[in-house]
Amino acid sequence: MKILVIGGGGREHTLVWKIAQSKRVKSLYALPGNAGMAKIANCVDINPSNLSKVVDFAGKEGIDLTVVGPEAPLAEGIVDRFKEKKLNIFGPSREAARLEESKVFAKKIMQEHHIPTAQCEIFSDAEEAKRYVREVGAPIVVKADGLAAGKGVIIASTTHEAEEAIRAIMEDKIFGHAGDKVIIEECLRGEEISMLAFSDGENIVAMPSAQDHKRIFDEDKGPNTGGMGAYSPAPLQKEDFLRKIMEEVFIPLIRAMKSRGIPYVGVIYAGLMMTEHGLNVLEFNVRFGDPETQAVLPRLKGDLVDIAEGCINGNLKDVEVDWYNDAAICVVMASGGYPGKYEIGKKIYGLEEIGKLKDIYVFHAGTAFLNNEVVTSGGRVLGITAMGKDIEEAIKRVYDAVSLVKFESAQYRKDIGARALKRSGG
Repeated sequence: MKILVIGGGGREHTLVWKIAQSKRVKSLYALPGNAGMAKIANCVDINPSNLSKVVDFAGKEGIDLTVVGPEAPLAEGIVDRFKEKKLNIFGPSREAARLEESKVFAKKIMQEHHIPTAQCEIFSDAEEAKRYVREVGAPIVVKADGLAAGKGVIIASTTHEAEEAIRAIMEDKIFGHAGDKVIIEECLRGEEISMLAFSDGENIVAMPSAQDHKRIFDEDKGPNTGGMGAYSPAPLQKEDFLRKIMEEVFIPLIRAMKSRGIPYVGVIYAGLMMTEHGLNVLEFNVRFGDPETQAVLPRLKGDLVDIAEGCINGNLKDVEVDWYNDAAICVVMASGGYPGKYEIGKKIYGLEEIGKLKDIYVFHAGTAFLNNEVVTSGGRVLGITAMGKDIEEAIKRVYDAVSLVKFESAQYRKDIGARALKRSGG
């Protein structure tokens, strides 16, 4: 088979790495890819947002299966465009992708189908939104309705912060039209967990749980990022809890989408919080999470190509989906200054040395070639993943590995996985 992976980050490198293990792969392409993917795939210099060029490339090259990494092409309707040309593609349709593209749409689905979620109000007028936060007080959560590269959720500890968030989103348009509407939501307290699942529109199979670390600094301090690390399984992963997620979240969601005539095919991501009052959905994403993918996919025993085809063909229930019991931890190494301004073009040292280690995987996120050397090209630069018999062993192994990699002004969190150790008494 000829297989194409769309995207150029750490999640996509993980997808390329996993797909390359399939015996069914004849040729593998990444569009646009990065310096890490270039070692195992043919990188194609086409912007993923140029859907016409992407479709033309897949058709002319005779691509048998395309796997979409980022959310933007899905929201723009890449799956629909591929299907029009009778090209196989793994991901939800444009209508189904509204679960992530519009938080308002997702909230209405959850409310109508009794999927547990935080109480909220929706506003299209900034002054009304500000009046509301003054009435209800803080802490409170302000969310841009549309796609904002993972940065459209602001947890405000004071009403002033909430009003400033509304002003920035709705008046200053820091996220463009994604901020035409905002959701003002109660601030939930509890343990967060990320759950991903495969769906063929009728059947759904959950992946192992993971826990992301969004803030830039240790102890969850500083501004939000796209994600500074993740580990799997999360400490809340108990059989009864997973069954609760299936029964209260995933199954009702898939049924709701089917009942609307927009069956959900692809990967669905649920950001969840377990509070003292029960389970709540924070958000849905319509693709693999980043960096959760870097911690979850290394645990997959099965063939990702078989699973993707099972979803597309509607026979996921007939595909074996099995997982290793080992734990996995991913630590993201980022450019100095991220998530604010940062410099690129910094040479990365230690990649050959770390590449020799067993059960240590280096997934490139923001890298490129400059004068035949691997250099930084983004905010999040590398995701380094380690496997271990348990979380404690994986933590030791990942940080031993991280210490081998150097680039100017590199930063990373030193406490990825610490929550899991604390809960287990480690």
